[in-house]
Amino acid sequence: MILAIDTALAATSACLLAPGDTKPFAADTLFMEAGHAEALLPLVDRVVARLPGGFSAITRVAVTIGPGSFTGIRIGVSAARAFGLACGVPVVGVSTLAALAAPAIAVGARPPIVAAIDARHGNVFVQSFGARGETLLAPALMSAAAAARALGQGPLRLIGSGGPAVARAAFALGVTADTEGFHALPDIDFVARLGLLADPDTALPRPLYLKAPDATPPRPSGLLAPASAT
Repeated sequence: MILAIDTALAATSACLLAPGDTKPFAADTLFMEAGHAEALLPLVDRVVARLPGGFSAITRVAVTIGPGSFTGIRIGVSAARAFGLACGVPVVGVSTLAALAAPAIAVGARPPIVAAIDARHGNVFVQSFGARGETLLAPALMSAAAAARALGQGPLRLIGSGGPAVARAAFALGVTADTEGFHALPDIDFVARLGLLADPDTALPRPLYLKAPDATPPRPSGLLAPASAT
């Protein structure tokens, strides 16, 4: 059973998913712009309390590693590493952009499938994917206009909070873009599904920061490695 958690954007989420299942055994989500640290542990406790055997039945932990909120990513990665240590199980990192795109890939949406997160000041975190989930445009921080130019002729399938800004820029270039039908936040079920597929040796629970924080963070704890830009 995998425990998946997400605090990278405007929600705190957790779910339990068994290998081979597509529906979670248990899940919960609280939508919030702040307060993830206070909300996460009680939420995880509520979810895991539904599982016979509790934390002892967990065999893997997955966590969204960004891009997203600098503070939210740190909270999630710190907690995931703590749960992994306590349970003696591997911890894997899942890209927020991949988690956003996964539902569209799963239903066979026409590529390119573009995950875009609002990074403020006219910028977006963006990555595009092919029909099998292969990367077409690597994760990057750029202006919405630059993203539209980099994504090609389309039509574009845009997902995430940055989708509307990229769509407007694409329309200005004469490129068709669709932002309908998918959520602006990662589906925790798909964080878990991607976590089950991830290789613990390569999908490490390290923050994926594509820009510097807006404010100076507190000194990292022993559970969280220093931030690195990718």
